[in-house]
Amino acid sequence: MSEEKNIHCSFCGRSKDEAEMMIAGVDAHICDRCVGQAGGILHAELGEKPQSNPLDVAAKPEFDFTPKQIKEHLDEYIIGQEPAKRTLAVAVYNHYKRIGLVPLKDAPDVDKSNIVLVGNTGTGKTLMARTIAKMLNVPFTIVDATVLTEAGYVGEDVESILTRLLQAADYDLNRAQVGIVFIDEIDKIARKGDNPSITRDVSGEGVQQGLLKLLEGSKVNVPPKGGRKHPDQKYIEVDTTNILFIAGGAFVGIEKKIGSRLNSATLGYSKESRNHVEDDEVLSYITPSDLKSFGLIPELIGRMPIVTFMSPLDKDALRAILTLPKNALIKQYQHLFHMDDIALSFDDEVYDYIVEVALDYSLGARGLRSVCEAILTDHMFDAPGMEEKSIHITKEYAKAQIERSSLRKIPA
Repeated sequence: MSEEKNIHCSFCGRSKDEAEMMIAGVDAHICDRCVGQAGGILHAELGEKPQSNPLDVAAKPEFDFTPKQIKEHLDEYIIGQEPAKRTLAVAVYNHYKRIGLVPLKDAPDVDKSNIVLVGNTGTGKTLMARTIAKMLNVPFTIVDATVLTEAGYVGEDVESILTRLLQAADYDLNRAQVGIVFIDEIDKIARKGDNPSITRDVSGEGVQQGLLKLLEGSKVNVPPKGGRKHPDQKYIEVDTTNILFIAGGAFVGIEKKIGSRLNSATLGYSKESRNHVEDDEVLSYITPSDLKSFGLIPELIGRMPIVTFMSPLDKDALRAILTLPKNALIKQYQHLFHMDDIALSFDDEVYDYIVEVALDYSLGARGLRSVCEAILTDHMFDAPGMEEKSIHITKEYAKAQIERSSLRKIPA
């Protein structure tokens, strides 16, 4: 007993009676207060932030945002795509509201609703997900599905998806566990053949099966620096239950599958009834069964119950994208020139010409940037150090620049 009373903290000198807990070492002791102070000093020296409560982050949309407010925020950055914005706003709001719910007795468990975005390249799939993540202030990462392979083969394992999310959250595990993951090019891992047993499909069906446990919600051991290059590193256990997965893909050719399904549902041989759906409206009739016929396995589709579409961008939409959104392309170039104290302006007819050229290449909004780069490259090269402080672009100048560039039309 006398020995226990003589035990003192080796750092502050408190006796065992004065401390709530005394931790013994080989030849020393430390009290609970000194442990707490040492932890604070360690975080301060390493520049680390104390781990936050995931509910503090997750519950934010429940109190600060409604689906209507989320859609209004998307309207500031994305032109058109009304069905997709409404669907995504509701799904994201319900997801984070579900995380923030206080468990009640006999209350049902609310399942997670992952999302599939189907649409041509350049229609705004990635921008939609990135804009929502920035608004909610949650970790966000974009992963390309084409680099993923089945475990044991050359390429990246599906667990690398969570490694990137951890990096986006600055390795704050609790924040990462309520983040958003955008899996791009999900259509590129479609099953190559109808019979899965003929050959190994290591970058197709094998990846889809590997994604199942992540999408549904499970605890996954994740290598913080990537798996194969650092085999001796300690693993971090990540719970994917509250991580929202948004998958996007062009699904080239799926319109034919939708069209054949619609036609097969039409009785008789009336030509008028078979052609009642416009080509641009075919995607609006997409269902999970169309994804299955394209090559996604039923188990994967079942874990991504919300399927929505991005409409192809027409001339009016591309014209609006140039000038209207907060991050409009023309505003971006004007800002670049403004950084060199140069005012950039355009004739209105230049915008229509840019849209006409972009439509020829069928690249969506990305085609607009290619055309603008071709028109403005010479001015951007000369801008630093220019004596003139204003540049005005006319249609004649824009047309001449396009004719000189690689974007010029090649005669048949």
